[in-house]
Amino acid sequence: MEQQNTFNSQQQSTGYMKQPPEMVSVKDSLYLSDMLSWNLNAIKKAHFFATQCKDPQIIDALNRCGLMHQRHYDTILNHLDPNQTQSQQQFQ
Repeated sequence: MEQQNTFNSQQQSTGYMKQPPEMVSVKDSLYLSDMLSWNLNAIKKAHFFATQCKDPQIIDALNRCGLMHQRHYDTILNHLDPNQTQSQQQFQ
């Protein structure tokens, strides 16, 4: 109990966690899943609308938007399992 109070006081005084928790709660897990879904949906929509568009500037903007969401998606995955990313890079 004392560790939890110390952890909470550290988080409140600095505004951010110095270390991630050892376990992810169910609520956090569901939120991470939602973030992945939102980014994947944004990637798909940007790609779809880029294929429907004729203006090269808008196509470029939509492609950059899709790439941004792809980077966010990959970043979230890397935070969830950094070891898997390293092993995938070894096979390429």
